Amino acid sequence: MIEEGQLNTKELGEKIVKVIKTIYDPEIPVDIYELGLIYDVFVNEDNEVKILMTLTTPNCPVAESLPLEVEEKVKSISIVKDAEVEITFDPPWNHDLMSEEAKLALGML
Repeated sequence: MIEEGQLNTKELGEKIVKVIKTIYDPEIPVDIYELGLIYDVFVNEDNEVKILMTLTTPNCPVAESLPLEVEEKVKSISIVKDAEVEITFDPPWNHDLMSEEAKLALGML
């Protein structure tokens, strides 16, 4: 069994995605990863994490709190030294970014 302190960057990335999948948009009953709000997760050799994400709209009511929640949950992984969330609207979010699972959950399939 691999101890948490021995995770490689790929394994840590997978662990980060699992944590992100516990965060839900308060208006949509689907986690933010399946919604397609997470564009990329970068992990360097020092276990510092940068997450590139978007919001459903620039005026999203959780524009202040959602990125902070992502950052705090990722930082709660003991092996993560630091985490930063960057918000982008390029490309803008649309329904095509959602996973099949999210579309099914929302009755779009």
